[in-house]
Amino acid sequence: MKEYQAVVLKLSRRAHDDEDALTDLLNERSRGGWEPALLSQDGARMTVVFQRASPSSRKEK
Repeated sequence: MKEYQAVVLKLSRRAHDDEDALTDLLNERSRGGWEPALLSQDGARMTVVFQRASPSSRKEK
């Protein structure tokens, strides 16, 4: 079984700041065992959906 987490990242008008924010988000979630499953973007925000095996599934492996 999997669990999911959605994060909405507000984008600025500064590409470098947005890159840093997205990199930090991905690295932070990766350390917790989360993997990006879906990315969606509109003009002012980006939605990232992360997934990982549920704690009970990880124990069974």
